[in-house]
Amino acid sequence: MYHSKISGLGFYVPDNIVTNDDLSKLMDTNDEWIQERTGIKERRHIVRGEDTTTSMGVKAAKIAIERSKLSNDEIDFIVFATISPDFYFPGPGVSVQKELGMKTIGALDIRNQCSGFIYALSVADQYIKTGMYKNILVVASEVQSLGLDMTDRGRGVSVIFGDGAGAAIISREEDLTKGILSTHLHSEGEHAKELAVLAPGMGGRWITDIIADNNPEDESYFPHMNGQFVFKNAVVRFSEVINEGLQANNLEVSDIDMLIPHQANLRISQFIQQKFKLTDDQVFNNIQKYGNTTAASIPIALTEAWEQGKIKSGDTIVLAAFGSGFTWASAIIKW
Repeated sequence: MYHSKISGLGFYVPDNIVTNDDLSKLMDTNDEWIQERTGIKERRHIVRGEDTTTSMGVKAAKIAIERSKLSNDEIDFIVFATISPDFYFPGPGVSVQKELGMKTIGALDIRNQCSGFIYALSVADQYIKTGMYKNILVVASEVQSLGLDMTDRGRGVSVIFGDGAGAAIISREEDLTKGILSTHLHSEGEHAKELAVLAPGMGGRWITDIIADNNPEDESYFPHMNGQFVFKNAVVRFSEVINEGLQANNLEVSDIDMLIPHQANLRISQFIQQKFKLTDDQVFNNIQKYGNTTAASIPIALTEAWEQGKIKSGDTIVLAAFGSGFTWASAIIKW
């Protein structure tokens, strides 16, 4: 049995900065309203034709691979987390394999929304622990901006999301006191429609239905979110899954050196920070400048925290996420 460790990190966000004032020109909103409710000041949106979910993932992956000091040929498997693939099918994992010129290794696509990176991390961790693979590329990339309703009708959701990608190389670690100590995954499909894009989908409204109806009032293909309901569930599940990870490893809250929550809403992160009595130095947030990049938010934040020297050898790192599905997850890592 082995442990797995993160041996390389990278992230990429588009150059195009969209401020709250920029959005106020498209819909009835303003900087004060957005910051008060979400903590977001700006986010990145792709320029159509310059970036895609795959291309951003490739850019993040190249940085992570370089930092791991591995070659592309040493990567054994790819796990790609996204809810915004370039194509309905196939998923972007195979496109990354192609663009990086890798061998005909396996590529697995994960669709677990905001908790997607931790789910992908957990899958990679299990493959490494069993000895099946030695080095796995985990990518999380999202293009949300092209699918948002940029009108007054969609302002409650559209101001939240941004585009970006993060990547991590997960490698074999023989020291069982280091690396990914445990991951914890949950779901509650009862509330799936409280945060969802309902169409196009084979179970409801497919492309042919949307075209046939040609209904300008059809909102089924835009994100829907019951904001208050999501917030109330998020703060409960965040707390539960963080405690679950700590208890599984006989750790206390005081052992946390860095908590990196999914960047859903700064108010959620602040609530969790206060509940666990963590200092500002123990929690990393960057939603203020990137918005909610869904599956990509944790690897982007993890990479930035590491780049800024906020994560060092021997630290206990906690990753936690909650999102559409409802799905939620945590990972405990000894750096």
